[in-house]
Amino acid sequence: MRVVLVTGSTSGIGKETALRFSQAGDSVVFNSVRSVREGEELASQVPGSLYVQADISNDDDCTRLVREVLDHYGSLDVLVNNAGTTRVIPHHDLASASVDAWREIFEVNVFGTWNLSVTAMEALRAAKGSIVNVSSAAGVRPTGSSIPYAASKAALNHMTALLAKVVGPEVRVNAVAPGLVDTPWTAQWDTIRARVTAAAPLKRVGTPSDVADVIVMLATTAYVTGQVVIVDGGLTLST
Repeated sequence: MRVVLVTGSTSGIGKETALRFSQAGDSVVFNSVRSVREGEELASQVPGSLYVQADISNDDDCTRLVREVLDHYGSLDVLVNNAGTTRVIPHHDLASASVDAWREIFEVNVFGTWNLSVTAMEALRAAKGSIVNVSSAAGVRPTGSSIPYAASKAALNHMTALLAKVVGPEVRVNAVAPGLVDTPWTAQWDTIRARVTAAAPLKRVGTPSDVADVIVMLATTAYVTGQVVIVDGGLTLST
């Protein structure tokens, strides 16, 4: 039985991933910044699980989150860095992509992910564990909800490779890079959904389950590290 911490896991990809690990017999830690009631309900429904409210962009919260996991379970085997944020800003609207917008997005997607990974590293080394970062296809090609968001995911992809290079052989680090996925975050993106469905070879957008499949695979496959796996129904082949 493994102990798996999934950040941003009260809905969408994070929730599906946590539930998938639980179904495999693992102990899972649900986390969110604001959806406390949802997190507590999930933890009450999933045997052997725990909910911890924490904001990964806050240094003290990162420390507390890892400490609460270790106090409760005594170990940590898998860290899934799923928590993220964005602002929807048309790429041509340079003035709206202010430094404040860049800072807000990077604080979570890059700095918070880095800080939590480093904070958890001692426990992950002891467990010979793994990290899976949830990136985006926007970090691989020039697309995404905004330029700052895409740049943050490109930074996360490179961070994944660099971290994997220095923390092996004890810890493996990989990333999954989804294209458009049906989640509460993207519920109103009908125009983009239609465009993706028309262009992608698999003729549909992704589901949280599609991405969770790959996250679990990366967390459990012993001879893969430093990789960014695109999960986009082949959209990057067509655009």
